[in-house]
Parts: sequence; C-alpha cells; structure tokens
Amino acid sequence: MALSVKTKEHLRRRAAELLPKWGSLAVCAAALGLCIGYTGSSVHLVTIRDSRAGSERILASTDDVPALLRRVKMQPLAEYDVTVWSETPDGEELQVLRGVDLTVEKGDVVAILGPSGSGKTTLLRCLNFLERPDTGCIRVNGETMWDAADPATQRESEVRKKRLHFGLVFQNFNLFPQYTALQNVMLAGELLAKESPDYKANKKAIHAQLEQQAQELLAQMGLSARAGHYPHQLSGGQQQRVAIARALALRPDILCFDEPTSALDPELTGEVLKVIRGLADNHTTMIIVTHEMEFARNVSDYVIFMDGGRIAEQGTPEEVFENPKEERTKQFLSRYKKRDED
Repeated sequence: MALSVKTKEHLRRRAAELLPKWGSLAVCAAALGLCIGYTGSSVHLVTIRDSRAGSERILASTDDVPALLRRVKMQPLAEYDVTVWSETPDGEELQVLRGVDLTVEKGDVVAILGPSGSGKTTLLRCLNFLERPDTGCIRVNGETMWDAADPATQRESEVRKKRLHFGLVFQNFNLFPQYTALQNVMLAGELLAKESPDYKANKKAIHAQLEQQAQELLAQMGLSARAGHYPHQLSGGQQQRVAIARALALRPDILCFDEPTSALDPELTGEVLKVIRGLADNHTTMIIVTHEMEFARNVSDYVIFMDGGRIAEQGTPEEVFENPKEERTKQFLSRYKKRDED
C-alpha cells in the first residue's frame, strides 16, 4: 500500500460531495467537520456567505467547527454558499500523506505512533475509504480495494462492498444515541441484510441470527448486562467496548483503532486496553494508532513512527523503542519517557 493525500484537493472534493446531501447549514457544517481537523498545524477554514439577493455578506468564517455550529442556525442550504479549504500558513498546499507504503501480515498487530498532525488518522480513514487517496493502491489478500489510477475501483457501489474488509473504532465512540448497545452492534448487519433479495422472506431468522451474534460480541466485551442500555447510560469505557463490538460485527479482515483511549480517564483506559490485548491474543489483525507507548511496546508485532505525512521509522517494538535509528524518533520517544519519569 502506497498512499498520498493532498488536503486542499480532498476538502474541495468532499465539500462537493456533501453539500447536496444535507438539508441544513448546521448539519452541513457538522459533516464538513468530519473532514477537517486532522492535519495538525495547518490552517483550516470554513467560510459561509449569504448569497440571497446577490448579497456577499459573510455569515461565518472560522477554523473552529464547534463554534460554527453554535453560531449558525438551521437554515436551508440553497440560500448560502459554503467553501472549505485547508492550506499552510504560507498559502502552499499541504500534503497529509506522502507516499506511505506499508504491509500488514495476517494476525499481526501494528502500532502507529507519531505527533499530532503526522497523518496517522488520515491513513486509517484511507483504509476505511472515508478519505480518497490522490495516488496509490490498497490491497487486501491480493485483491485491489482501491487504485487511484483505476476509476472502476472508485465507484461508490464497489467502495461500500470493500469497506467491509476494514473495521474502524473511533476516538469518541460515535455510537448512535437513539439505539441501545445491542442495537448499535446489530445495525450495520441489518442494513447490509436489507440489501439481500431474500431479506423479506427470512427477516425473522436473519434478525435472530444478528441478535445472537451481537449478544455474543457484547459478552466478549464483558457487557452482557448492558445490552439494553443506551449510550448515555454507559461509561466511556463501556461505550468504547460497544464500539469495538460493533466494528467486529461484520467480521472485518483488519480492525483499525484511532486512539481508542484518548477520550478516557486512566481507570477506564485499562478496560479498553484489556479488550484489545485479548483480541491480539486471538490473532486479530489490527492497526492501532495510539499514544499509549507501553501498550504499543507490549502488544504490537510491528511499530511504525510517522512524522510529516511519512513513515519516518518502522520495525519491531524492540528496534523502535530500544534502538531507534532516526533522530526524530528519538526526540519523540524521549518526551514520553520523561513524562513517565515525572
């Protein structure tokens, strides 16, 4: 896999895709917020102009999407012109990923380390087709999932099928608040089943099978007693374990974690890391973006250190943690060692 992503081009493309699909300005801003904020030190800007009666009044212009949502009322999108861009302070286009090339063996756990803005999250989002690489290929078990040079692999119908090869656990859980833990785990399977031509004839049997699988996954996460609880009734660690069960429900080839403990306090962090360690013991193929250095050292089979959109160093945990070759890797790890000592 070798991937490159240019931020400005990507945001323009995503804005063009999203704007026609959302019915209000605030919802649109939230959607656009999904594709900004992942390049660290770069400048991101969302500008909304009131285009009614030829007006050019700027309604909002900010790099703070939450503040934008607080300021903008629900209004019809047709009345406004929304532009999104991301560029470096000197006006040059920023390349978020620069020829990232990696191979993940079946059953391995790969830990990705690096400072904020180094491209770690963007890499995971590319693997899950939430971002579209400008160049490069993604292959799983010899099958081409994505080829930036081949439009046939980029059709939405193809992307939806191939996305099933990857599961993604987000930083902030992203559970549906209106559904119970059990329903959250079952939802993707139900939506997929509805596309089957024999769904109506076998609806009850399919639902029973999905429910049984979801119950088993929640039991694996230690959450059998919480199956009927809604997200707001669960602790952060419990919500993240539900999110892991949901990601496992479609039996992906590769399970991706984007800093799964970053939103948790130290006590709840242990709950989630214990679950991930159990998955590693069962030889689940995983790619984990994490700042938990000790966990990465003890659980991973391979470690990648990213910086500036590139893989700066990679190797076994012993090679990267005990004997890093690159000066930038040494600087990064030294800060964590100092923090642990303090």
